[in-house]
Amino acid sequence: MPPPIRSRLRTSSAHSTAPAPRASQDSLAAGGPAGLAMQRSAPQPPYARVKQYLKDALEAGRWSPGAQMPSEAELVAQFGVSRMTVHRALRELQDAGLITRLQGVGTFAAQLNRVSSTLTINDIQEEIQRRGHRHDASVHVQRAEAAPPALAARLGLAAGATVFHTLIVHHERGVPLQCEDRYVNPACAPDYLDVDFTQMTPTHYLLDVAPLWEAHVAIESALPTAQEARLLGIARTDPCLIVVRGTVSRGVPVTLARLVHPGSRYTLESQFRP
Repeated sequence: MPPPIRSRLRTSSAHSTAPAPRASQDSLAAGGPAGLAMQRSAPQPPYARVKQYLKDALEAGRWSPGAQMPSEAELVAQFGVSRMTVHRALRELQDAGLITRLQGVGTFAAQLNRVSSTLTINDIQEEIQRRGHRHDASVHVQRAEAAPPALAARLGLAAGATVFHTLIVHHERGVPLQCEDRYVNPACAPDYLDVDFTQMTPTHYLLDVAPLWEAHVAIESALPTAQEARLLGIARTDPCLIVVRGTVSRGVPVTLARLVHPGSRYTLESQFRP
């Protein structure tokens, strides 16, 4: 059997209190906006240059939390760009939680006293193939079932209503990497049971037919069930990383999935991306 594989479930953090990277401080010392533009290998659109300059300055501590920052008019004059360009840069920084804007008052450095994270929903087949490895899937269940009350409530259905159920094990180079136990609302994906999930993952299919608007994710370290241990080729005492994920499209619950990964083969990562 090939050596164990460690796959990564990535997260991105919208806010951070980490010290400013040295590179950011050096780029500010290189001469403000012009120096920043020279250091970047590819040309940036005007709004991106303004945004990057302000991000670097915030990371370097140029404005302490709550301090007032340059106005739109001052940034227009400094960069020689339109007010619309500056407005977009500030809007994106505000969306990232890095600044606060008060109508008629000004722009202020945000109070970065919390870390907010979001999980990226990855297709495990694409993730494996990006590493240059072979992905295989074995389908153990693919059928319609009556939903028990708790499951029906999570999918916005009446108790006993029909749901689609799949149980699939994903392999990387022949090594079981994920046991995917998934329930789907038939109204959102009426052809779900007709799909060949040895060729396309449920994640890929559902993102195509029911575009993602919202996701709820819970992560825990726990022991697998007897069935999960058997399917993954591990012992009942082997710890696993378990992700329970529900998704919503246009206000309608689409799916509820339990994704079980052997702890020795999967890693949870976090990354700062304001």
